[in-house]
Amino acid sequence: MNFQIKKSKIVFKGRVFDLQVDEIEYNSGNKGIREVAVHNGGAVVVPVKNNGKIIMVKQFRYPFQDFLLELPAGKLEKDEDPKLCATRELTEETGYRSKQVTKLGKIYTTPGFCTEVLHIYLAEKLLPGNSNREEGEYGMEVFEFSLEELDEKIKSGEIVDSKTISGLHMYKLRLSS
Repeated sequence: MNFQIKKSKIVFKGRVFDLQVDEIEYNSGNKGIREVAVHNGGAVVVPVKNNGKIIMVKQFRYPFQDFLLELPAGKLEKDEDPKLCATRELTEETGYRSKQVTKLGKIYTTPGFCTEVLHIYLAEKLLPGNSNREEGEYGMEVFEFSLEELDEKIKSGEIVDSKTISGLHMYKLRLSS
């Protein structure tokens, strides 16, 4: 690294993330500021039924004032095991439980300013059940699609959510290996 952190301060503590501001000094003597959204991260699930169909959810996303088609996902509690988060979110959002949950990988969502890491899991051998949605998820809808249908939705711009595109790509890579 070609800099030193001179001062670091949490200037905002929120429910979803904190905002940290670092004052840095480069080896050249120039000074800079770095603003970092400090986030606990989350877990994403690629739920695949025995027939190959993938379970998706459509939910309202407040920042965009729009409904997005996404893989089930949720925020990690502090020090929570991402696999436990993934299985909890699968059931909460879709009602399905899984007998087989395997890690596919992880992604850094916005590494330029945020510490969020999303852990992506494959859930197979699904068992149907009842969802247990949080208040902000009550209008959520559950759908099933083939990989080919999801590829078309990505191509057409209907699916724009990065964790969903990444999770589906990781799943396809697993299928091809």
